[in-house]
Amino acid sequence: MSEQPGVQFLTAEESAKVDIALLSSPEKFLTRLTISSFRLLKIIAQAYEVPIEALTPQQIVDWFEKDSKIRREQGIEAAVLKW
Repeated sequence: MSEQPGVQFLTAEESAKVDIALLSSPEKFLTRLTISSFRLLKIIAQAYEVPIEALTPQQIVDWFEKDSKIRREQGIEAAVLKW
């Protein structure tokens, strides 16, 4: 799995659009999470060379384990998720 340079899961503009939407705070949170998750699922699907719809829960878990291992062994900048 290679690092995704410049990966941005939610832009400031998108976040601002969610802010002005006529949604409750929990709905806004879920909307932001869904947008970010969609982008991450695209990355995971690319890593497995499958369409998003074909991803299995196990592939998603495996991808997170690989990214976590990269972060531990190579540092946060080498991982996709920067947390």
